[in-house]
Amino acid sequence: MTSTATDLSAPTDRDLITARHLINGKWLGDGDTERMNPARHGELAALSPSGTPADVDAAVTAATAAQPGWAALPAPARGAILMAAGDLLLDRQAAIAGDLVREEGKTLAEAKGEVKRASDVLRFFGSLGWAATGEVLPSGLPDTTITTRREPLGVVGLITPWNFPIAIPAWKSAPALISGNAVVIKPAELTPLSATHLARALQDAGLPAGVFNVVHGKGRVVGDALARDPRIAGLSFTGSTKVGLGLQEILNARRARVQLEMGGKNGVLVLDDADPRKAAQVVAAGAFGLTGQACTATSRVYVTPGIRSAFLAALTEEAAQYTAGDGSDGASMGAVVSSQQFEQNQAAVRTAVERGATLLHGRYDGGADAGFLFPAAILTDLPFDDAAVTEEIFGPVVAVLEVPDYEAGLGAINDSRYGLTAGICTDSLARATDFAARAQAGVIKVNRPTAGLDLNVPFGGVKDSSTNTFREQGKSALDFFTWGKTVYTGV
Repeated sequence: MTSTATDLSAPTDRDLITARHLINGKWLGDGDTERMNPARHGELAALSPSGTPADVDAAVTAATAAQPGWAALPAPARGAILMAAGDLLLDRQAAIAGDLVREEGKTLAEAKGEVKRASDVLRFFGSLGWAATGEVLPSGLPDTTITTRREPLGVVGLITPWNFPIAIPAWKSAPALISGNAVVIKPAELTPLSATHLARALQDAGLPAGVFNVVHGKGRVVGDALARDPRIAGLSFTGSTKVGLGLQEILNARRARVQLEMGGKNGVLVLDDADPRKAAQVVAAGAFGLTGQACTATSRVYVTPGIRSAFLAALTEEAAQYTAGDGSDGASMGAVVSSQQFEQNQAAVRTAVERGATLLHGRYDGGADAGFLFPAAILTDLPFDDAAVTEEIFGPVVAVLEVPDYEAGLGAINDSRYGLTAGICTDSLARATDFAARAQAGVIKVNRPTAGLDLNVPFGGVKDSSTNTFREQGKSALDFFTWGKTVYTGV
């Protein structure tokens, strides 16, 4: 493990953009990995250390030692620390959002909203420190009381993605911590500063050393070591389906608990009775908001014949309102996160056009001299089995296809290996109710964008989008980080 420590309470100019490991309450590691601003070529956005298995071992050792004392602390006291950390994030919102824009590419409004979400998540789960847990159940035996308890798993690992680099670490960490677990988190390599801000807020709020540890680095090094450590009782992962399923095999082999939130290819059905302008606004917000870089983003739309022309005209007008640019300069859509993602977006659109698709809005041949700025793209005239319709792109690209009627549209929505979110635009309560019952997705949206979810409701999917066992967010998130115990007490 590296041993260079820096006091982040009085940073130098270089430290202002340097993330470090947090292990047993100490900030360690050299900033040897550069992260450039995706909207401004040549501008350094962040530095971070390259973690090793030895760093993971040290972090898990610290967490293992700290966890019993943290679990023994009364739940209201744990909750007070989380709520104080949430307040600190809000106090530091402007600075954190600025860093988030520079390292991830979001617009400033989106970044501020994400910091607010992270703050709210900490406060929500912190408040549960005062909530009742367990149940009192009747017994068939005389003079006997039955109660249930929830116990922490122990030490848990978290692997988080770059697209919500402070919100997702918060919504995984908060339920783990309030339940009495200690945490080791591996943030995304592309966004190290955001996780550092979360760690600093928790530390400054009084979280004991070793309870929350951060190890930066590559997934195949740090993530793999975390998954294989026998002291990790559970691992929660958000990322690609391929990586998630690989981690599941590792965790299952030693019967450790695993939670996966993976890919999505989210569909929306637009029926003739919908208002075409409102439907276009719903689809555009879901497809182009957050630069399309959300697992819940709208990426395929099925429209019935009577509304197709009006809807496409309105959607094209809406797409023109999403102008890619530097998120710190008031752009309505931020930059794509990396050159790899930028090229992936271009290739997806270009190959679809080469196969005969019509590009109704956008382009795929622009350079990246001014940054990874990819315009909103609308594809039409594709076959239902085209890769642009079936495979996740993770950019501001939406495919629009015609279906003859509601039943055909519902079938097309369900004809996917993913099942994260699904939506319908309609004025028919009967159709909306039927869709909610029959659509194969973990989250259903009626006349609302597929992207976005309230923090107090369960989140997760089916099929290749999720392990479909433990849900994230809301009180349901506590289930993954605890195990149940039934207690019989006789008098």
